[in-house]
Amino acid sequence: MRTNFDFTPFRRSTVGFDRLFDMLESGNGWQAGDNYPPFDLERVDDDQYRITLAVAGFRPDEIDITAQQNLLIVSGRRREDNDRQYIHRGIATRAFERRFGLADYVQVKNADLRDGILAIDLVREIPEEMKPRKVAINGAGEDVQQQLGGERQSGNDNSGEARDAA
Repeated sequence: MRTNFDFTPFRRSTVGFDRLFDMLESGNGWQAGDNYPPFDLERVDDDQYRITLAVAGFRPDEIDITAQQNLLIVSGRRREDNDRQYIHRGIATRAFERRFGLADYVQVKNADLRDGILAIDLVREIPEEMKPRKVAINGAGEDVQQQLGGERQSGNDNSGEARDAA
């Protein structure tokens, strides 16, 4: 699926979002037609998120959660129950794989399976060196300001002394 939208103006004014624009232009980020298992995406806080999947019938040892760089893969495969004879089987137990693209610095913190609901907690932890910081102009910063301030004070003191002497 190609999009008719031109992302060129955005590419010119941003740095480091090439992968996002490539994904939007190619349409690879879209999982068309696959809606199993159903899931919710929730923003818990500014830097905290939760993915909730309905995985009824799956045990924790039948679900695999893999976190790679910028990608979270949740897959499940049920073991066959040959001992049982079903008259009707309405609970979906087919194998599945869900892929979620993760932004930079988003990490999986916890996964919990209760009552057929798998909750995966994510948090964005930006390293200290990547957080905004003040940048001094010409590397001078406070040193230049102190020198300028010191000259002004000494200039004022000299003129005061010159007046007193006169």
